[in-house]
Amino acid sequence: MILTLCPIQFILRNPFTSGCSGGQQHDFDTVSNSISFEKNSCRGALMLNPIESLGAYALRQVFSAGRLGLFFIYTIRGIVMPPAKFWPTLKQIQFIGTKSFVVVGFTAAFTGMVLGLQGYHTLAKFGSEGLLGSAVGLSLVRELGPVLTALMVTGRAGSAMAAEIGIMRIEEQIDALECMAIDPFSYLITPRLIASIICLPLLIAFCDLIGILGGYVIGVGLLGVNQGAFWDGLTSSVDWSDLSMGFVKSFCFSVIIVCVCTYKGFYAGVDEGSFGPEQVGRATTDAVVISSIAVLIGDYVITSIML
Repeated sequence: MILTLCPIQFILRNPFTSGCSGGQQHDFDTVSNSISFEKNSCRGALMLNPIESLGAYALRQVFSAGRLGLFFIYTIRGIVMPPAKFWPTLKQIQFIGTKSFVVVGFTAAFTGMVLGLQGYHTLAKFGSEGLLGSAVGLSLVRELGPVLTALMVTGRAGSAMAAEIGIMRIEEQIDALECMAIDPFSYLITPRLIASIICLPLLIAFCDLIGILGGYVIGVGLLGVNQGAFWDGLTSSVDWSDLSMGFVKSFCFSVIIVCVCTYKGFYAGVDEGSFGPEQVGRATTDAVVISSIAVLIGDYVITSIML
C-alpha cells in the first residue's frame, strides 16, 4: 500500500512546501514517517515471518532508491534555477579542490614510486625495462589516478559534507530554510555538486602528473632506466583516448561522491525518527563507505564501456 501511495504523494505535492506554511509537511518527511510507522508497527511480526521481513526490507530499499533519484533531480534543477550560486560555489571549490591538493599529491607521489619500483622488477624479468614509462603512465592515467583521487576526495571532503549537512538536519537548520521558503537543495547541495565537477578533473590531472614524476624518480633516478626510453614509452602509449577516459570518470565520480554524501547527511536520522550525534556519525560512515564502493563499481562500468 505504501509503495503505491509514495509516487502519488511525490507527484501531487510540491517537494519544497514548507512545514511552516499551511501546516503541510515536506513530502520527503511524509513518506519517511509512513515508512518508519510501517516498520515499527510490524517489527514483532517480521521476526516471525521471514517472507514479510524480506518484503519490508525490499520496500525500504526501493523507497530509498526512489528518494535518492528525486534528490539528484532536485539538485540538478538547482543549477539552472535562480539565484546565482557563484560565491557559494567558489567557497566549495576552495574546500573541495584547494584543500585536497596536499593529500592527493602525497597519495600520487608514493603510488607512482611504488609503480616504478614494482614495474621495473617485473619488466626486468623479460628484459623490457624500457617499457616502464608506458606501464606507469597507462596505470595512472586510466585507472589509479581517477580512482585514488576520488577515494581521497571522498574521505576528506565527502565525509565533511555528510557531517556538516547532518548537523544542520539534527539542529533543524534545514527545516528553518524551508520555513523561509529557501530551497535547501539549491542552497546546500547544488554548489557542492558544481564545485566537485570543476575540481575533480583538475585534481585527477594533478594526481597523474605527480604520480608519473614519482615513477620517473624511482625508475630513472634510482634504478637506472634510460631517461629517453622512459619518456618515449610514456608519450607513445598514452593518447587522448586514455585522457578522455580519466575525465569521463572524473565527472561520474563527482556526481557519485556529492550525491551520496550529501544525501546521507540530508536524511540523517529521518528514517530512524531520532536526531542526535549518533545519527550524524552513522550517516558520515555510511556516506564514505557507500561512495567508495560506488566509485569502484563505476570505475569498472566506465572502463568496460570505453575500452
